[in-house]
Amino acid sequence: MTDTLLELKDYSITFKTPDGEVKAVSNMNLTVKRGERIAIVGESGSGKSQTFLGIMGLLAKNGKTTGQALLEGKDVLALKPRELDQIRGKDMAMVFQDPMTALNPSLKISRQLTEQLEVHGGLTARAASAAALDMLKRVGIPDPTRRFHLYPHELSGGMRQRIVIAMALLTRPKLLIADEPTTALDVTIQAQILDLFNDLTAEMNTALVMITHDLGVVAGLADRVAVMYAGRIVEEAPVDELFDNPAHPYTAALHASIPRPDQDVDDLVVIPGRPPNLQHLPKGCNFSPRCSQVQDDCIDRPPPLETLAPHHCAACYHPFPRREELLNHG
Repeated sequence: MTDTLLELKDYSITFKTPDGEVKAVSNMNLTVKRGERIAIVGESGSGKSQTFLGIMGLLAKNGKTTGQALLEGKDVLALKPRELDQIRGKDMAMVFQDPMTALNPSLKISRQLTEQLEVHGGLTARAASAAALDMLKRVGIPDPTRRFHLYPHELSGGMRQRIVIAMALLTRPKLLIADEPTTALDVTIQAQILDLFNDLTAEMNTALVMITHDLGVVAGLADRVAVMYAGRIVEEAPVDELFDNPAHPYTAALHASIPRPDQDVDDLVVIPGRPPNLQHLPKGCNFSPRCSQVQDDCIDRPPPLETLAPHHCAACYHPFPRREELLNHG
């Protein structure tokens, strides 16, 4: 058994629209190891969520995937719907941004939790109820026996998100995808949910893909970070390396835009311009129209993702130098 759990090879997603084809994800290559925690970071519209909705088989009807998405060597993109149903919810699961839309408002929490244990685990109704109640305790639901029999609207936002996490982890999946799971929660609940992800994925050796635009979340949770822009990975590195030595101008701009407690509001850094139209991408680097470091070669042809240091790569012809290089030349 190899360490690689998920491998994306030349993975692309396109959508057909009345105005033409939209390239949501372009020729992505990415690996996720067993038990690893990787964050996918980028602005809204960068393709983060669509990348993993495609793997889960949850794209809109006008969406199409090409390339390969190998889960333990099996290409999930080539599976028939019934074959995918055997994997989805069991070997790979997803926690969505809004738990209220992820939960069925007409069913009690008890039925929504026990159903997948009966389907994927082959448990009896009584055994499934016992396992579901135990998971509710583990995710920190107070008075789980009473809340087990409530409807989603009778729970707070934080509790609903814990329910969705419990639902995703019930079958002990090998891969857990969390799509902006803390965006709608207050700061205190956010911290509790992140601790929950950290503890339970470590306990179950579940690989965690955290989709987020919040670099603060990344710093406290991820082992490795992939930065996406306009459907492409522009930088990938271990989390400490990425924060210490951002190489791509887009990564550096995201880092610089994080508000600081000692910073005046008037001094907040913004990234000028807007992300490109995915129907009419630039000829060269997708970030070139907004980049402070842009040169002629950036406009002429797209830069490949190249290794700059061990486990650190970036798609940039003119990456920022590493901190030690600056010190050595200083």
